[in-house]
Amino acid sequence: MYVILTSKPGQFRTELGEGMRRIEAYDYVFCGRPRAQFVIAQIDGESKVKIIDEASPLAVNLVPSKFLPRFDSLEKARRELQSLVRYGGIDMSLQRI
Repeated sequence: MYVILTSKPGQFRTELGEGMRRIEAYDYVFCGRPRAQFVIAQIDGESKVKIIDEASPLAVNLVPSKFLPRFDSLEKARRELQSLVRYGGIDMSLQRI
């Protein structure tokens, strides 16, 4: 199974939990500026994702992975990310990092 984790610099970031392995990462670029980072992670079993709120005051939350959308294959997770950059003629892209 695969999940997609999102981080927005200056707002919040996500960190992999136990049983999770980073497969791919992408910068989401909107009108020439990076706005977010997405990580596709493989997940085995149940885990908790650490979400760190970078705004003041700093807060850390552990979210059970059961609340995350899951994808049966890496290709399905990639298609989900690609759906984010298909909106009219707006300048949006995913850049693999």
